[in-house]
Amino acid sequence: MHYITKKHLSRRTLLMGAGVALSLPFLESMLPAAVHSTPMKRTRLGFYYVPHGAVMDKWMPATDGVNFAMSPTLKSLEPYRDRLTVVSDMCLPLAYTEDASAAANHSSSCATYLSGAAMHKNENKLGMTVDQAAVRQIGQDTPLPSLELGIEGSSSTCGEGWSCAYRDSMSWWDEHTPLPLERNPQVVFERLFGDGKDSNARAASRKQAASILDGVVDQASSLQKNLPASDRQRLDQYLTDVREVERRVALADQQAESSLALPPTPVGIPSEFEDHIKMMFDLQVLAWQTEMTRISTLMLAVENSNAIYPKSGVREAFHPLSHHSNIQANKDKLAQLNAYHVSMFAYLLERMRATPDGDGTLLDNSMLLWGSGMADSNVHNHDPIPLVIAGGGSGAIKGNRHIRTGLGRKTPASNLLLAMLQKANVHVDKFGDSTGTVDI
Repeated sequence: MHYITKKHLSRRTLLMGAGVALSLPFLESMLPAAVHSTPMKRTRLGFYYVPHGAVMDKWMPATDGVNFAMSPTLKSLEPYRDRLTVVSDMCLPLAYTEDASAAANHSSSCATYLSGAAMHKNENKLGMTVDQAAVRQIGQDTPLPSLELGIEGSSSTCGEGWSCAYRDSMSWWDEHTPLPLERNPQVVFERLFGDGKDSNARAASRKQAASILDGVVDQASSLQKNLPASDRQRLDQYLTDVREVERRVALADQQAESSLALPPTPVGIPSEFEDHIKMMFDLQVLAWQTEMTRISTLMLAVENSNAIYPKSGVREAFHPLSHHSNIQANKDKLAQLNAYHVSMFAYLLERMRATPDGDGTLLDNSMLLWGSGMADSNVHNHDPIPLVIAGGGSGAIKGNRHIRTGLGRKTPASNLLLAMLQKANVHVDKFGDSTGTVDI
């Protein structure tokens, strides 16, 4: 049992220098004197959306309960089994609208995924999403109530009478207010660690300084002298992580500026999908580690995405491939792409498992939902949708389970969203079209 007997650091201690302010990760020295080192746990929430469903017979585990047989699509998540809960037989009843067109079903897949609410034709109206329900109770004491992130640009077409907001934002503050996604890692980095100047001033500052950390290194060195060994190691690793993410952001900045033969690209967005999403994941980890925010969403791609992922081994564009016409060879390629996307999620889980947080890891103290609002993309249906939760929920989630609700179309995914809110100490009795909760 370890006790801190000396003067403790404030939980909001900052490293200041040259207009830069860095929040510190949790350190044992932040505990009051003579208080046991186990901190009050604050669960982080992450929500991830992948369009175009999944090949469900390759996604769903063949066995239920504890120690389930890992499915081919989820195989890359095997190392995190103890923090994994696969939830099957969930659906989005309100994603079926009076308009049965493909365009409407694509829009409703995204819109209903985190809201459990129906779209409205010819108006911009949906409902509060689960992340913003959490923000209202557990996101008001952090510098950023939430982060809304994305990878691709805005949708080009959205279907007659349907607002593009249904596809271009997975987070809604209320029924009339979709929140914009930030796709530029540079902007996210500056939001977390910037100096508050306008974008032009920050750009000039970057060119004058070797690193955003240069202004705080001396203070960090002074602080480390008075910390116990475990805190010194944790702070050193955090500063190393910030510097590495900054290096990659700067490299993307340089690449964007030098790609003169390409169409105009927002500065700081990597050209390769893998670099882009890993950078976004790393920024989320830093934001959660320092409690700049506890709530984040990320959209992997937009509906009707024609993105190609060469490193997946599949050369076909995402959306056309999702219309597999029940040809097994096409379904196998789509399943291969599904597994590749899941492997990106595995990267995030590894980063979180390697990040200390209190007496555990960041993965122990998080709940992350990965999934889609569509099931079989070939017919645009919404049941049963692919969903998996990673993280221990600060001890609230058992893990290593495949849960079958067994009710098919009668089990709205909002039941799972409500369960996640309650596990995160968000006190609500109903969310969206929920009819109960799921025992996760």
